[in-house]
Amino acid sequence: MKYKVYELIGENCISRNAGQQIYDRIHPQLQAGKSVELDFAGVRRFLTVFFNIAIGQLLRDIKAEDLDQLLVVSNLSPLGQQTYDNVIEYAKPYYSDEQYRETVDEMVLEQSAC
Repeated sequence: MKYKVYELIGENCISRNAGQQIYDRIHPQLQAGKSVELDFAGVRRFLTVFFNIAIGQLLRDIKAEDLDQLLVVSNLSPLGQQTYDNVIEYAKPYYSDEQYRETVDEMVLEQSAC
């Protein structure tokens, strides 16, 4: 299945809601072992929060190796690719190591209290 992100979200992939829309579409397919392509042609702006919700949380219940094989991401700008790669890099330990996740969550909670 191929999804054209621009047609679903528009040129700005910058919100939690937009990320959740993508996640809701691709998660069931990936979890069933089906390949998915996200085509970002026409998308101009990205924020980490979008990728955290759309892609990062997939690693909660899909192995990183499986995600690497099943999910194809195309037509990302260099900045979009860098943002995507960073999200994947940090999501892997977050979802695979409970102690790491608890530490990160505590730090985020402390920062939000300030």
